[in-house]
Amino acid sequence: QVLDFGWPDLHTPALEKICSICKAMDTWLNAAAHNVVVLHNKGNRGRLGVVVAAYMHYSNISASADQALDRFAMKRFYEDKVVPVGQPSQKRYIHYFSGLLSGSIKMNNKPLFLHHVIMHGIPIFEAKGGCRPFLKIYQAMQPVYTSGI
Repeated sequence: QVLDFGWPDLHTPALEKICSICKAMDTWLNAAAHNVVVLHNKGNRGRLGVVVAAYMHYSNISASADQALDRFAMKRFYEDKVVPVGQPSQKRYIHYFSGLLSGSIKMNNKPLFLHHVIMHGIPIFEAKGGCRPFLKIYQAMQPVYTSGI
């Protein structure tokens, strides 16, 4: 059984996608004692780290006592072989996901609107070698706005 849950490199998946990945992994692992999950990644290892870290949080809540050793082995693998989650957005989403699982964070299903962007302490614009900000806004992993370069 192969499932593709890909998302663009250096991006964090939507929380719904993290939930789907963890649920699929958990369902498969609980279906039979001999089932294993193999994760394949075509980007930086931070994306793999997001999935492993999220599943470790997920399995802490959903797993049976028999799976404690599996969690320990996964944690050792994560610390030894997978680059820890490095992008700030990836770290933030793991905290969001953990909060969702514990009930300390609730998902907001109302639309959000970006009205403006405020930048403080930006160097001189338009000068030779000065700062030229670039903004790209995504909605559901699709770019919806790109500023001029």
